[in-house]
Amino acid sequence: MSSEQVLVKLEQVSRYYGTHTAVDSISFEVRRGEVLGFLGPNGAGKSTTMQILTGNLAPSAGLILINDIDILDQPKAAKAHIGYLPEQPPLYRELTVLEYLDYCARLNRIPKNQINSAVDKAIERCALGEVRTRLISNLSKGFQQRVGIAQAIIHTPAIVVLDEPTVGLDPIQIREIRNLIKEIGDDHSVILSTHILQEVQSVCDRVQIISRGKLVYADTIAGLRTHIDTTAIIVRLEMPPESKILQALPGVQDVRELSAKKFRLQYGETNPTEALLAAAVTNRWQLTELYPDRLSLEDVFMEMTATDHTSGTAMQELTP
Repeated sequence: MSSEQVLVKLEQVSRYYGTHTAVDSISFEVRRGEVLGFLGPNGAGKSTTMQILTGNLAPSAGLILINDIDILDQPKAAKAHIGYLPEQPPLYRELTVLEYLDYCARLNRIPKNQINSAVDKAIERCALGEVRTRLISNLSKGFQQRVGIAQAIIHTPAIVVLDEPTVGLDPIQIREIRNLIKEIGDDHSVILSTHILQEVQSVCDRVQIISRGKLVYADTIAGLRTHIDTTAIIVRLEMPPESKILQALPGVQDVRELSAKKFRLQYGETNPTEALLAAAVTNRWQLTELYPDRLSLEDVFMEMTATDHTSGTAMQELTP
């Protein structure tokens, strides 16, 4: 993947609203053929970042390159490489699907002799053939989202940015849109902004988690699954030692105190159970409970976006 062309590059991008920092020194890259999941709770700064990335909002600081073009210096040239579906699709409901996509093709300066083929291709890619002559206002929410995606890819841009593309859809429509996103990712670089955990896991190659305007996690989906599958044990000791002693057991990566006598021991390749049992007997810790535990995707998300409400700062911040 490292040999693929970098199509999107953000360096130290920030956006301020007075004294409020909506986006705080964000840096990342997206390569050709990748589907990047941009994950975070509502209000974390996802949509603001997407608006900056697509040239709809100026950053307060930082550099944005789209296919090696500085979006601030050459906005028209940079935007020509972007397809964008905002959270509220920019649809003209009084037009038919054909009329609307023809209009979008012209807006994107597709040559006249190529408009029909571009529209036909977008309709085929987004499975809109059965509704091509219907008014957009009469379409279901799922089909309207497909039309929104069609307008984003009609000019075959290098980068497709999708902001919350499955919000408001029923389960069947969600599955169809996710499959469509996977297909689009074969030919384009896709940035998918969402707060839905399973969406990122099911369609993305990489994931980034944003919280309070900062990137707090960045890894491949395989790395995320490894993090999720990191095994842990729950242990109750009636006469527990200090946490640092448990932390020193072979294989233990982290110790979380669940109560005065109950602990969660997270470990990697080496299972510390045998060493724990031996130490508990030798030191008379009075072991009364021991059972396995695993992080869920929700646990990882909460771990990365947890905040200290007294200080208002991130409790845990990982370096990408």
